[in-house]
Amino acid sequence: MLVIVVTGMPGAGKEGVVRRATEFGFSVYRMGDVVREFAEKKGVPPQDIGKYASLEREMHGREVWAARVLEKMKEEGREKIVIDGCRSDFEAAVFRQHFGDSMHVLAIHSSPDTRYRRLKLRGRGDAPESRREFDERDERELDWGVGRVIARADHMIVNEGTVEEFWSEIDALLSALLDRSGNL
Repeated sequence: MLVIVVTGMPGAGKEGVVRRATEFGFSVYRMGDVVREFAEKKGVPPQDIGKYASLEREMHGREVWAARVLEKMKEEGREKIVIDGCRSDFEAAVFRQHFGDSMHVLAIHSSPDTRYRRLKLRGRGDAPESRREFDERDERELDWGVGRVIARADHMIVNEGTVEEFWSEIDALLSALLDRSGNL
């Protein structure tokens, strides 16, 4: 089994890892999708999803979203898995306890200016309206502990170049991890 847990600040390029990993045959679980699914059931508007995620952490524990992702994974016996969007060392610890040495944390890093531009261009419902809103989102994510996960990552890719350069780095890392895992 090979499990890659992807972390990084909003707009760093985590989705690029997901896209490339699916081409390598990985199953993908997005923590953000789980958060949005729960939020939708509660009628939470898109602009308040981050606040909702924080409230759920306060009410149910900092590892609540990791536990909910694992619940979704229970029925499936996959060999190659990407978990996108780990936001705290508490979540990473849940995955590490469950997957052991099969798990690798991959941090994607980009500068705040680069990430802000990407988020504005992406145009999702949770895109920041202003730099102030972007900075507040970053602070919320850092308060959750994403910086500690990034700092302790097993692998790091800096995503400041072209898309092709980024994909090349992802492909090289995925190939190396698959080779170490016996080409699952």
